[in-house]
Amino acid sequence: MSDIAIELEDLTVAYERHPAVHHVSGTIAAGSLTAIAGPNGAGKSSLLKAIIGELRPSSGTIRHRLKRTDFGYLPQAADINRRFPISVLDTVLLGSWRQAGAFLNIASADRGRAHDALGVVGLEGFERRSIASLSAGQFQRVLFARLLLQDASVILLDEPFTAIDGRTTRDLLEIVADWHGEGRTVLAVLHDFEQVRAHFPRTLLLAREVIGWGATADVMSPANLRKAWVTAERWDESAGICEPAR
Repeated sequence: MSDIAIELEDLTVAYERHPAVHHVSGTIAAGSLTAIAGPNGAGKSSLLKAIIGELRPSSGTIRHRLKRTDFGYLPQAADINRRFPISVLDTVLLGSWRQAGAFLNIASADRGRAHDALGVVGLEGFERRSIASLSAGQFQRVLFARLLLQDASVILLDEPFTAIDGRTTRDLLEIVADWHGEGRTVLAVLHDFEQVRAHFPRTLLLAREVIGWGATADVMSPANLRKAWVTAERWDESAGICEPAR
């Protein structure tokens, strides 16, 4: 994993001049499995959106040699409109839209792959179901099936296991482990520190600025976790700066 997939240099991402992430520097190795952890409001989702190109950096640089089609992105469930009248199968097939084109000229091979992906996530027989009829865990399985069909080399997951049942979490963590075993680069925003310690060998601990970045056992130390929460609490939302410790 010596090759660098993505490099961040002095990266700041801001909303209305208020930094969401502040002067972040570091590298993401190709084929690495990294958790992005930290307090609420630490800028974790903003960092993912900057990497994927949904947010423009206020300053600093994101370097990589990847095409847009090399990225697979799973946003937070709250950002997805499930009221749109679309079937499970058609939702999964959206994973091939870059290859199929805007009008989704889906080949039979893609449909076969979509059925296979639904089998992998445990949703055989759900093809014609409306996504609005699914539980939170079932819908998350559908989104993972869409990522399987997309077949991206870099996968970004924003809170992929929030508000879903334990069995679904375990099944989807196995898929994440498979991606890592295949040499894909995976970054996941997570709140469950036990999941981070058990399943992710590397961690970026973020509190708008980098608290620690490296091997999970080293980064997720009690001292670093205390520092992350103190840093988050001292961040002045109105000024967008971190007050010095008193």
